[in-house]
Amino acid sequence: MLICPLTSFSQNVPVPAADRAATHHEWPDQPYLPPQPGAQEISPAHGLKSTGFFTTQVNVDVNGNNIVDDAANEPSIAVDPTNPDKMVIGWRQFDNISSNFRQAGYGYSSNGGQSWTFPGVIDPLIFRSDPVLDFDTAGNFFYNSLTTVTGDYTCNVYKSVNGGATWDFGTEAHGGDKQWMTIDRTGGSGSGNIYSAWNSYYSSCTPGFFTRSANAGASYEDCVLVDGNPYWGTMEVGSDGALFIAGAGVNDGVTVVKSSNAKVPGSVILWDYSTYVDMDGYVTMQTPVNPVGLLGQVSIDVDRSGGPGQGNIYVLASVARISVADPADVMFAKSTDGGITFGPPKRINNDVSTDNYQWFGTMSVAPNGRIDAIWLDTRNDFPGSYLSALYYCYSSDQGETWSINKKLSDLFDPNVGYPQQEKMGDYFDMVSDDGGAHLAWANTLNGEQDVYYTHIIPSIVGIADKPASRKFSISASPNPFLNQTTIRYQIPDDCLVKVVICNIYGEQIRTLVDKNQPAGDYTVNFSDQDLPAGFYLCRVTAGEQMKIVRLVKVKS
Repeated sequence: MLICPLTSFSQNVPVPAADRAATHHEWPDQPYLPPQPGAQEISPAHGLKSTGFFTTQVNVDVNGNNIVDDAANEPSIAVDPTNPDKMVIGWRQFDNISSNFRQAGYGYSSNGGQSWTFPGVIDPLIFRSDPVLDFDTAGNFFYNSLTTVTGDYTCNVYKSVNGGATWDFGTEAHGGDKQWMTIDRTGGSGSGNIYSAWNSYYSSCTPGFFTRSANAGASYEDCVLVDGNPYWGTMEVGSDGALFIAGAGVNDGVTVVKSSNAKVPGSVILWDYSTYVDMDGYVTMQTPVNPVGLLGQVSIDVDRSGGPGQGNIYVLASVARISVADPADVMFAKSTDGGITFGPPKRINNDVSTDNYQWFGTMSVAPNGRIDAIWLDTRNDFPGSYLSALYYCYSSDQGETWSINKKLSDLFDPNVGYPQQEKMGDYFDMVSDDGGAHLAWANTLNGEQDVYYTHIIPSIVGIADKPASRKFSISASPNPFLNQTTIRYQIPDDCLVKVVICNIYGEQIRTLVDKNQPAGDYTVNFSDQDLPAGFYLCRVTAGEQMKIVRLVKVKS
């Protein structure tokens, strides 16, 4: 039974964490297929320029056109700190959507993401997945890529010294499924160290699932265990060189692990602690929006601003909620004591419904301490499907308050364009600087899976739009009524509108409207001769706004 206007609270029953971790993995179960025979078909690449942000397609041909019948997803981005106009994005490249065989695709830009060059793949005809990119202080790019042939997982890290145009032959870096990588750029004793951790259930060096390079990637050390066994997460280095790893934990929620001495070359890596973070939910997989993929991975970042948030540890993830029956919300938690404890979780998405999916939540922190967050959101969806749009918000006060939730893309269907694998990957990636956020993400706005770059200027995008000329209002006449009344409502913007009738206990008894409507004035009749006399509620939800009017039915 649907409840309104109150929320129905129930306990979700999650799949055990160990089962989730041990069943989701990469596997080359189909052979490589070359691009469609004959002349390769093209179509116009999708792009968007708007106030405060722009979006460009990355996997394009030499003329900037979309390539038909291929697919690209699960992107990761690196930005040259010495010249932010130079950046590279890596992704899972499917040359032919008739096979899920994937390779290490990449593209680079030298003009701030306005246009992109897609040379092809690293290591052609070799199965590669889970691309993770990062950069060092000199602007060199590193590309960590997973491969497996016989079931033994391993990773290679490739290096580019020319802005991503070419790559070396790669260095074996142990590894395993759902690996992540981060590079120390502090200028301290660990500067240049490269760290990588992965899912312990699929490791090339069981029981270990973490490695370090203390010589800028020339070689990687033997694998070691990580306390708390985090998986499906990310890593970050604090301003003092401390290493933090976050991921889903063996208990529902998130695990954060810290090492203070990983920065010391030659040290036996010790873990200071493993902290459980309550996110009021759990990272999961196999949801309708991404059927054989994740809701997203766990993002962790550190405030290095030197300001009031210096040293704060932030965690963000799309999770299936536990306290409420919501399939996916973007939840955020922070630590002000170096990761020893975390405060209560906050929901970042502000939609009023508990039926929407906010998935692939991704976070990054700028050098000035600003926290950027993006996710995919179904709040503007038509009922019965999972159309999604990109949303963004930011915080300039250490996560205490957040800017408006801003929609940055048209709606798209995430369930099309599958390359014989029903998912859009498992994550997006973002890098923030003081001027804005650099986002690598995937969508199907071309009718197929493609990779995009979006640059976001928070100071512009995060400002609320000017008030509309129309107001959001609702009324009913006659009221009280005998057998019929007319509901009149006005909505200021194009949005999904729901008009429902509830009894005084909040139980929904009739849906009058459930569809997208343009801004304007509307009427809808409500009549029910069998309805007992008494008090009722009419709730109108328009996008993120909601109003209620009390109805009184009298006896005949």
